[in-house]
Amino acid sequence: MTTRPLPALWAAIREAAPRFRQTGAAAVLILVTGCATGPNANPRDPFEPFNRGVWRFNDTVDNAVVRPVAVAYRDVLPSPVRTGVNNFFGNLSDVWSFANSVLQLKLESSAQNFMRVNVNTFFGLGGLLDVASEAGIDRHNEDFGQTLGRWGVPSGPYLVLPVLGPSTVRDTAALPVDWKGDLLTQIDNVPVRNSLYVLRGVDIRSNLLRAGQLLDDAALDKYSFTRDAFLQRRRNDVYDGNPPDDDNGK
Repeated sequence: MTTRPLPALWAAIREAAPRFRQTGAAAVLILVTGCATGPNANPRDPFEPFNRGVWRFNDTVDNAVVRPVAVAYRDVLPSPVRTGVNNFFGNLSDVWSFANSVLQLKLESSAQNFMRVNVNTFFGLGGLLDVASEAGIDRHNEDFGQTLGRWGVPSGPYLVLPVLGPSTVRDTAALPVDWKGDLLTQIDNVPVRNSLYVLRGVDIRSNLLRAGQLLDDAALDKYSFTRDAFLQRRRNDVYDGNPPDDDNGK
């Protein structure tokens, strides 16, 4: 496994910028031309008919493939192994979180994410052990969508992406930059890289099994519940849990 050094992440942002603009423009064009809005549409979700169609597709794929694999993963692998896998991918994501914390000028978050990566990499067996959390060093999850929001880019309408799930127009446009900042994309061995992608996806889904069951049991409209919860969480993410009343949906 070979990875490019951390400074390459900054170059990745510049490299992905053209695709960032193209993705954002394409998303807006598709939504404007392909989705109808009604007089009673949620102002944060003007493309609800389109989004519900994609949500149903995702739900079908999840029930048929993703969830059964995640259940098998949970049932077959011992809890310490699954914890190690989750810690490993969390340590990789901390690198990109550190980069975005710096871009947002969050000094405390930057310092803590930097310390987390170093502590877990050198004392946690390459990230398999989350020594940093045990030492009281908090994790701050940051991505480029949050960075854009931090600097005033509004979230735009709610958008459900095939397979990837809930998003917004801003977060969708930020995906190329987040993709370039993902350390897994820097692995040269394609089979290894793709295997790690699959393992990470299964690990993420397995951690959501209980929440998914609670949602199935409690929510009258899973789509609306998921949308409202996602938008509220993203709003809190941008403002570190303290969004102003007049944030205009950022």
